[in-house]
Amino acid sequence: MRLLSVGFLAAFVLSCASGPHPTTVVASEPVSAEPAFDEARAVHVLRRMAFGPSRQALADLRRQGVEEWMASQLSRPGAPLPAGLEAKLQALPTLTMSMAELVREYPPKRQREEALKDGREPQRPALIGLEQSAAKLLRAVESPNQLEEVLVDFWFNHFNVSSDKGAVRWMVTAYERDAIRPHVFGSFRELLGATARHPAMLFYLDNWRSVRDGMPERVSLEPEAPKPGLNENYARELLELHTLGVEGGYTQQDVREVARCFTGWSIRKPRQEPAFYFRRRAHDPDDKWVLGQRIPGQRSVADGEQVLDLLARHPSTARHVARKLARRFVSDTPPPALVERVAKVFLDSGGDLPTVYRALFQSPEFWAPEARAAKVKTPFEFVVSALRATDAEVTVRPRLVQSLAKMGEPLFRAPAPTGFPEGAAPWVNSGSLVARLNFSLELVSGRMPGTKVALKTLATPAEPTERAWVDALGQALLGAPPSEETRATILDALSKRAEAASAVGETRPVDVPLIAGLLLGSPEFQTQ
Repeated sequence: MRLLSVGFLAAFVLSCASGPHPTTVVASEPVSAEPAFDEARAVHVLRRMAFGPSRQALADLRRQGVEEWMASQLSRPGAPLPAGLEAKLQALPTLTMSMAELVREYPPKRQREEALKDGREPQRPALIGLEQSAAKLLRAVESPNQLEEVLVDFWFNHFNVSSDKGAVRWMVTAYERDAIRPHVFGSFRELLGATARHPAMLFYLDNWRSVRDGMPERVSLEPEAPKPGLNENYARELLELHTLGVEGGYTQQDVREVARCFTGWSIRKPRQEPAFYFRRRAHDPDDKWVLGQRIPGQRSVADGEQVLDLLARHPSTARHVARKLARRFVSDTPPPALVERVAKVFLDSGGDLPTVYRALFQSPEFWAPEARAAKVKTPFEFVVSALRATDAEVTVRPRLVQSLAKMGEPLFRAPAPTGFPEGAAPWVNSGSLVARLNFSLELVSGRMPGTKVALKTLATPAEPTERAWVDALGQALLGAPPSEETRATILDALSKRAEAASAVGETRPVDVPLIAGLLLGSPEFQTQ
């Protein structure tokens, strides 16, 4: 199947770009369990607590019931994976390697060239990112622990680091595996502390180089030992992004005092055997004042840990985290009342994350009609939901990962500490949406390497007509019949292709791949 004309793509994109907008959610009464299976309700849950519906996921919800499925997702951190998925992950050796092993087996260019001269053939470090991206896609598509994968994606973006920055390339696999994933069902304080101590964060935000003012420069046996000077990068992002929020009530003086508390939090051998290391001589031992509270000066990590304790239980942190979670799971513009209620749960529970999630998912706002299809999918959410909706067989190849970069979301390479955008506007532009439509057409036509889709097993139309196929596949892929506008646009595209075929004396069967591709590229599929 050839790609459609640029003119048609532009028209389809414009209809999509003008469709989804931020929605203000109004609370409604929580919906209780019903005897009959409510597929629309199940689809809503799978769009928010999972990476979209699949036939297996819908079958699970139909068998368990929506509430039971939701409860099981909240109570199964680290549950065993299916044998098929486990085998695919085990075929990616970098996932379980330490940072030191990755540096040794996938060395930088200079060391690799030296190894080649010695007759050794080490792997290229680009394979680290490819395998980590492959694992992220595979887990998101196939893991039954869907909420866990959604939360790992959310919290990595919240505590973002980028593999594009120097030695972080060799650290980011361990960062997600050891600092993020084990703590998404723990406490916020545990998660905050794990990220603060990890070499990936210390390197990415330069804290590993931060030393007390007045520390004399000295010759070190380590070529990358910190140079004299206080670095405020981590302190600033800790306050603005990770905890209090930009309007959290802190000052520039607080930033400086926090930076003083974290002097000496460093990395031993960052490009050889990265590990957290406290440089006692580099630490500022004097008293500090943070948010009006005295931090007694000590020559230990206690100063920094006390700051993390203070921030983790601060009301501004509770509101900031509650707002971000509500933005991810409810609406780009979450109701202030919802944010305040979830923030109170955060404070009352000591930042216990499952308790916070439960308060969010049980809220009237989560179930409000206005919340359904109110959010635009990120490129990652779009690609994964397309693979799940089509029941694609997936063995990730580089081109699949590159497709995400073309849409504007290169995995593990967000260019700023803020991570990838959370709202709709940055993702709703003609270039990104054309890339989404092209991906959809390549996927369903068998031209996306590493994927296989059997379209005719997804739906059985009442009759073998184009309109019947549009409606049947629409229900299967969108979770609801397509809108009149989308149906008319797809039928018009089919008609034009039939006219072109007729002009050269051809009779064409119903173009099922074209229908499926256009449905995946439709405005309805871009939202969740």
